[in-house]
Amino acid sequence: VQLVESGGGLVQAGGSLRLSCAASRSFFTGGWYRQAPGKQRESVASISSGGASNYADSVKGRFTISRDNAKNTVYLQMNSLKFEDTGVYYCFHGDAGGINWGQGTQVTVSS
Repeated sequence: VQLVESGGGLVQAGGSLRLSCAASRSFFTGGWYRQAPGKQRESVASISSGGASNYADSVKGRFTISRDNAKNTVYLQMNSLKFEDTGVYYCFHGDAGGINWGQGTQVTVSS
């Protein structure tokens, strides 16, 4: 499966960004991980085939994950961004064929 991520960039603390992950075939499950410099990759949010979502405690209330099945796309709306949200955000796509990862998109939050 091919994944195309977009929406990353530089934003001031308190600002917003929306990440998109478009896939070449439908998602069963999808979501986002992130990796900050010098840290391990961590789960940010995921969404199931039925639309149930899960979030890391650090982003609850600020980030919202959603999906558009007609477009094979998963979104991550990020509000009230903090400096510690800085990192490379990786989309993942899960279906019967396994898990695939996007190339990553950089999110930089200036304090």
